[in-house]
Amino acid sequence: MEKNLSEFKPQEQGIVKSVAGEGRIRRRLFDMGITPGAHIAMRKLAPLGDPIEVTVRGYELTLRKTEAECVLMEV
Repeated sequence: MEKNLSEFKPQEQGIVKSVAGEGRIRRRLFDMGITPGAHIAMRKLAPLGDPIEVTVRGYELTLRKTEAECVLMEV
């Protein structure tokens, strides 16, 4: 099953299938370690849904919802 990282609920996990987006956003996600094949676990979600905190490659990372919408996950 596929869905965007922005649709994950706390404690959900998955593998990055692809990273969309243009220019700076895509490059920033790659620089933070969000690349195809990386394992991501959703940790926390802010009360209004933005930002979200995930664990990727052994560290905690906070993303904006617009950035998370660019990451297609395999659940």
